[in-house]
Amino acid sequence: MTPLLLSTLDLVGTFAFAISGATLGVRKRLDLFGVLTLAFAAATAGGITRDLIIGAHPPAAFGDWRYLATAMAAGLVTFFGYEQVERVRNPVQMFDAVGLALFAVSGTSKALAFGIGPVGAVLLGMLSGIGGGMLRDVLVTEIPAVLQRELYAVAALLGATLLALGTWLGLPPAPTALVAALACFTLRYLAIRRGWNLPIATWRDPES
Repeated sequence: MTPLLLSTLDLVGTFAFAISGATLGVRKRLDLFGVLTLAFAAATAGGITRDLIIGAHPPAAFGDWRYLATAMAAGLVTFFGYEQVERVRNPVQMFDAVGLALFAVSGTSKALAFGIGPVGAVLLGMLSGIGGGMLRDVLVTEIPAVLQRELYAVAALLGATLLALGTWLGLPPAPTALVAALACFTLRYLAIRRGWNLPIATWRDPES
């Protein structure tokens, strides 16, 4: 995948995740600083973790001003235009699904470019996708979606796996990335709409 395509996917994913974080911040009635903080955390946590693991120093979110600018722009748009953002059906989940798909693909591609093997690259792609949403939820004291909601990490794994497989087979980078991202987004979107879940743990009090 070319550096231009990789950075484009990263920045679009940053914007989508930032909107999901900012929307949740507005719903939680945070002030402007809190909303922007949540937007930045949701948009960059996964990528920062990935970059630290693969040795990309400094992480892109700190070394490239465009990431901060993109996250802040999305946060401001959401804070001052919240009513318009809310017109999108379930905006937190919708923008989160877009960010998940783009980050899973770009994260896997960047890991492969740094010499990480396919299995490790897939795991790092998944981490890139789910990391921001996890930190976003933790900051507002909610159980992270990846631990309880409809096929979240599984969707990221699907996108990351398809990208790694396509790269291994030598398929054209741009179409491969598009197919992988669409597969991830589609699975996540259908899971949201139809309530698809992995089996949920059951527990009974032995004293009851």
